[in-house]
Amino acid sequence: MIGRRKFTAGAGASLMAPSISRGAEATVLKFIPQSDLTILDPIVTTVYTARNHGYMVFDTLFGMNSQYQMEPQMLDGFSVEGDGTVWKLTLREGLLWHDGERVLARDCVASIRRWAMRDGIGSLMMARTDELLAVDDRTIRFRMKKPFRMLPYALGKISTPMCAMMPARLANSDPFKPVSEMVGSGPFRFKPDEWVSGARAVYTRFDRYHPRQEISTGWTAGGKVVHFERVEWITSPDDGTSASALQMGEMDWWELPTVDLLPLLKRTGKIRVEIKDRNGTLGLLKMNNLEPPFNNPAIRRALLGAVVQKDFMTAIAGEDPEMWRSGVGIFTPGTDMASEAGMEVLNSPRDLAAVQAAIRKAGYNNEKTVLLAPNEPHYRKAMSDVAGAMLQSAGLNVEVQSMDWGTAIVRRENKRPVDKGGWSALCTTANGLDMQTPSLHFLRTTGQSAWFGWTNSPRIEELRAAWVDAQDLTTQKQIAADIQRQCWIDVPHLPLGIWYQPMAWQNTIKGVLDGFPLFWGAQRV
Repeated sequence: MIGRRKFTAGAGASLMAPSISRGAEATVLKFIPQSDLTILDPIVTTVYTARNHGYMVFDTLFGMNSQYQMEPQMLDGFSVEGDGTVWKLTLREGLLWHDGERVLARDCVASIRRWAMRDGIGSLMMARTDELLAVDDRTIRFRMKKPFRMLPYALGKISTPMCAMMPARLANSDPFKPVSEMVGSGPFRFKPDEWVSGARAVYTRFDRYHPRQEISTGWTAGGKVVHFERVEWITSPDDGTSASALQMGEMDWWELPTVDLLPLLKRTGKIRVEIKDRNGTLGLLKMNNLEPPFNNPAIRRALLGAVVQKDFMTAIAGEDPEMWRSGVGIFTPGTDMASEAGMEVLNSPRDLAAVQAAIRKAGYNNEKTVLLAPNEPHYRKAMSDVAGAMLQSAGLNVEVQSMDWGTAIVRRENKRPVDKGGWSALCTTANGLDMQTPSLHFLRTTGQSAWFGWTNSPRIEELRAAWVDAQDLTTQKQIAADIQRQCWIDVPHLPLGIWYQPMAWQNTIKGVLDGFPLFWGAQRV
């Protein structure tokens, strides 16, 4: 133990070596993100680290408040006319891009179009749009084919990919390729000259950003008032190093401390540990539907009988039942769309012999099943360990390939067979807000253009469209139950449960907002 403690402290001291003068420390926040920032464009990926980065650099037309309602953010206001078919959005005066140019309506129109090509509800919105144009420098107009009451939600949702506004010169680019510059109108500027992938990302306060007057109570609505001149994201090599650096005061904020280190952090009396996002995190096992064996929906259905959600959740969050829930279906438990529709596929007694027999009956021919197994962050490794054992117990020929999360992000986009660098299965996550409704990207089942795994289900898409058009909550709940039943047939993913992840930060940092890491409002006292 003594040797490890010395090593950890030394590694922390080396990793967290200050890059600024000591006198400037009060205006600098040092943060340990959940994983390395490898992709900067928040439109081309669903990775949460890219989303969190995106909200620092880019702003959105609408924001979500702490009551999960949409409020104007970049907008001065909006109006709805023509029986709900015409929306006019008016930009606030004085908005500037980080390069000093004015934010114009045509920039936002181009940004909306680019984002919608990658997003689930964005594509549904554009399918209902007859016309989207910039009427003048500050006015955006949507003319819809029929009323679309979810437009503010679509443009302001915090789920990935976010509808980030960027200059038209960047937005008028291929939505399947990252933009070449990080120029937004958000409260922070990205420092590309200090970005070291795998080590550090740096942001400085945008001094020409004018926040809204309303006080932000959490999430992305209200005034984004920045108190730190500089925020440094420092990627840690391991959890022990992160804990040591936080204890020694070398770091200010750790996004995802592991459950086994929480008692140690709490004992210091100097570190606050708190769950800031009560929506939870859902675990998902995605399967490549383009290649054997999981191009066979009967094999995917058979695996539903092998899932023991408690095994996944205790591996991530320990035995404390307050930290996780099992018996979780497609939608976030406790929300309007969650139901018990067809849940016997997950809640009935587990019978591995029956699962193995069903897989053989489905025509499994011992094809190699490659499980991508990220070794960080800790929850991905825990899920991967349990998933590998589960797939093997189901009778599959499994090869577990360990790698860092950045490599897995790139690898998961490979649609080729496993012998050509492809993959079969990968554990991932969705924030509880991202799984509250069927409109979002995580349930898009449009084949090659869907989320990785590329499930093709015309029936789910038909139901998703009907859900968006439904005029009352009762109808939406009925449709959501039908979607869940269809998911047990087409199996876009295997649900693995939900857990509630605390964050940890120095008690000298005040104003940490509810939700994912947001860096406005926070200040050192």
